[in-house]
Amino acid sequence: MKFIKNILIQPKNLILIFVVTALIILATAVIELNQSKNEMLELMQQQSHTLLESLLASSHNAILSHDKIEEEMKARLLNNAGMIKLLYMKKMISNSLLESIASKNNIFRINIFSRNGKKIFSSHQEIHNELEEKENPMDYLKPILEEEADTLILGIKPSRYGDEIRYAIAIASGNGGAIVLNVDAEKLLEFRRQVGFGILLKSISQNEQIEYIALQDVDGIIAASGKLDDLESIESSDFLSEGLENENYMWRIAEVDSTNVFEAIYPFEHNEELIGIFRLGLSLKPINDINEGIIRRLLILGLFLFVFGSITITLIFVRQNFNLLSRKFSAIERYSREIIDNVSDAIIVIDTKMKIKSFNNAAMQLLNNGEPTSDKLFSLFEEEKCSQLINLPSHIEEVECRVNGVNRIFLLSKSDFTDEKKEKNIILVIRDLTEIKALENQIQRKERLVEMGELASSVAHEIRNPLNTIGTITQQLGKDFKPVNNISEFKDLTKLVYKEVRRINDIIESFLKFSKPQPINPITFNSNELFDQISKQYSALLNEKKITLIITESWKGNVVWDKTQMTQVFINLIENAIDAVNNDGKISIDVKEKSSSHLEIIFSDNGKGISKEDKNKIFHLYFTTKTKGSGIGLSIVQKIVAEHNGIISVESEPNKGTSIIISIPKVFS
Repeated sequence: MKFIKNILIQPKNLILIFVVTALIILATAVIELNQSKNEMLELMQQQSHTLLESLLASSHNAILSHDKIEEEMKARLLNNAGMIKLLYMKKMISNSLLESIASKNNIFRINIFSRNGKKIFSSHQEIHNELEEKENPMDYLKPILEEEADTLILGIKPSRYGDEIRYAIAIASGNGGAIVLNVDAEKLLEFRRQVGFGILLKSISQNEQIEYIALQDVDGIIAASGKLDDLESIESSDFLSEGLENENYMWRIAEVDSTNVFEAIYPFEHNEELIGIFRLGLSLKPINDINEGIIRRLLILGLFLFVFGSITITLIFVRQNFNLLSRKFSAIERYSREIIDNVSDAIIVIDTKMKIKSFNNAAMQLLNNGEPTSDKLFSLFEEEKCSQLINLPSHIEEVECRVNGVNRIFLLSKSDFTDEKKEKNIILVIRDLTEIKALENQIQRKERLVEMGELASSVAHEIRNPLNTIGTITQQLGKDFKPVNNISEFKDLTKLVYKEVRRINDIIESFLKFSKPQPINPITFNSNELFDQISKQYSALLNEKKITLIITESWKGNVVWDKTQMTQVFINLIENAIDAVNNDGKISIDVKEKSSSHLEIIFSDNGKGISKEDKNKIFHLYFTTKTKGSGIGLSIVQKIVAEHNGIISVESEPNKGTSIIISIPKVFS
């Protein structure tokens, strides 16, 4: 037996494995760190892009809102100026009327100037002699006074006196002068502040993850919020210049106030005019926190690997001898199992409660390749016939059992052992001697038949000549002699003597025929034809006796036999079966393939059966239980089957019927 060679893991190999494993884990962690950083940067890129797009949309809306308010204010002032111009042309204007119009239309001041710039009408008659004039209206009314323009939108202007801010428009009065209307621009400026870039950027920058946000052009910062001390100009930055030129979203990791930030930029256009570039700085603290967390986990993992590796190496060294012994034991167990499964004898292991614990392949084959339907020994063997399997002492014994309804002869070896659980187990080693015994019996019967045939031949020759003489004399006496008295009785006696001599001569002829070897003339024919012939031949007799004949041919094919002799075998067997059963009896013939080269033919009946004493004699020459039988039929059957290299056996019990089993090659050779 060759055991599997055990390869011990050397300490240096263990350390190498441990180091390689640790490096793989650390490399995986570093890759995971970079992957997490890249994923976070990608996420920040997406968020910043989305935020800047939202900011652009909000900025457009703010500008549109401011323009809308200013347009409405301009339209209102122009409408009122047009109405005042009509009244002025009709010479219906007065200071009180202008004051009334200003009050009703929420206009701060209405002034009408002459061609030379002198104020001729006003909604307010205040005197500002003590106040310094900040600007002269003639400076911005000159295009109208010189008739170069009909309408001027002056927009937001400082007041002529004081610190107020006005929104003003002017139109020509029709006679070379100008009509000027203005409103207080403080509310407009307040609305602009509320919806403007400053408030918008300030509200966005309140998020703690946003370091700064700014709208910047080449001249400087237009609006901004957050940490703005170290923001570079567009001219000094290639990145900002490229973003402004390409008018696309871009991002980078920039250093602002000695701190790395994620900066995203997006150019801002309104009405196809480039206003500037939005700059958004996001804190890298989340990424740094993740990196620090991964580094901490790497340190913890390294410590864990060191402790785990040390413990693992120790355990491996401790368990190596145990594993070596386990593998050797497993190899021995497998080797032993292979031996047990491949031996030809059936091996069954049971406990003291007759529960089957193990059995080998030969035991399965003994049961016609079947597995036990329960865990009891007597699910395999009939308890009534096999109790001796258990009751026998621990030695070798030949026993007869009935397995699957068939009598079998076993050579039984019984022993016991105690397992590791201190439980007693019984080992049964069983060798099937059924066919060997059948062959031995057939050989013995054949030898006896040969001896009896030789004896019958010699005796027949010794008797035959004087018997013929006696027959001739008896016949002659009947012709040549005539007694004085009782003539008829004399003739009857001579006829009886002659008849019995002829009967004895026929018996001698049968003896001589049995003792003389008959040559076998094999031919090829279909077995189905032979059984059809027998069925038709005995159909009338079977119907007369109300006997049912069932022929089951699970195999049909060509055989090479002496058809005449085998026909005699089957005729003798079916006639014996007919004699054995009563009316309404049953006879069955079962033809099946025993192996690729052999057939098994079973003649069964439900007749009276054969006693155990007679069962061993039925193939003997001259043995018969029939009143008119000669005792030669089954001997001839046995002789023909043996000459065809077959085996014939019988199974029978009184009142349970009889089965004649023939195992014969398909081809005689």
